[in-house]
Amino acid sequence: MIISASRRTDIPSYYSEWFFNRLKERFVLVRNPMNIHQISRINLSPDVVDGIVFWTKNPVPMLEKLAELRDYTYYFQFTITGYGADIECNLPDKNKIILPAFKKISEIIGADRIIWRYDPIFFNPKYTFDYHIRAFGKIAEILSGYTKKVTISFLDCDYRNVKNNISSLNLTQLGYEEQIAIAVEFSKIAEKFGLIIDTCAEKIDLSEFGVTHASCIDIKLFEKILGVQMKSEKDKTQRKECFCNSAIDIGAYNTCLNGCKYCYANYNQKTVFENNFAHNPDSPLLFGDITAEDKITDRKVKSLKIEQLGLFENDC
Repeated sequence: MIISASRRTDIPSYYSEWFFNRLKERFVLVRNPMNIHQISRINLSPDVVDGIVFWTKNPVPMLEKLAELRDYTYYFQFTITGYGADIECNLPDKNKIILPAFKKISEIIGADRIIWRYDPIFFNPKYTFDYHIRAFGKIAEILSGYTKKVTISFLDCDYRNVKNNISSLNLTQLGYEEQIAIAVEFSKIAEKFGLIIDTCAEKIDLSEFGVTHASCIDIKLFEKILGVQMKSEKDKTQRKECFCNSAIDIGAYNTCLNGCKYCYANYNQKTVFENNFAHNPDSPLLFGDITAEDKITDRKVKSLKIEQLGLFENDC
């Protein structure tokens, strides 16, 4: 089993104490976002958790606790863009805090296990084509040697929540030609600084420019880290353009305090603050309490590792 922590919220930034408590108790409760009274009890024993993928814009609160992950295999999807506080409202200073944190994690766990994300890309009168080229190039230079890969994506306005959040951004049309043009320039910069570049859940084929499709929940990476083969299947809950392997997400929507204007996981800031206020780091749930209407079911989970027989194991 792979744990996603989390596409729905920034667990390292805001809920790391809760997360480490869950590892200590070896289980977590997760509400079904489509039916809030259905709760899954998920075993977090190292025997069944083959890997954890952390998604974050600011992992600083968990930096000093990485040693507590010694029984687990994990890597980071770490988003750093060129946007300022007008877009990513509650992030600390990137030059003073975020970029040094990226480097520190890389030094602890290795460049293979921390993936830089520059996403989502959008244009407006401030964040132009040239702006993104400069920002991407600057960050790539700073992170050179501290990561092996960068993943990009373009803002998807089809999400209902995104439509609500971006109404004030005065977006400029980002068509096929613009996507090609920026991908070409990004690819040149990535090559200059020794980075593989790929796209997250994009329909557009950029392979002729050296840009492949990403698998952000990546069984192949876990196989490389663990040195074993693993059973793999596509995550059927994601869009068809997504190449992620199946994982269990332990986060919750409307709980992230980063305040990003392009966010698809938050639709109401009042609800975000209420849910965060209802967070208890000692609770098995990310926020709130179990009620009489709730039904808790143990989710069946198992390791994805393929046990191989030794060369002479069957010999007489």
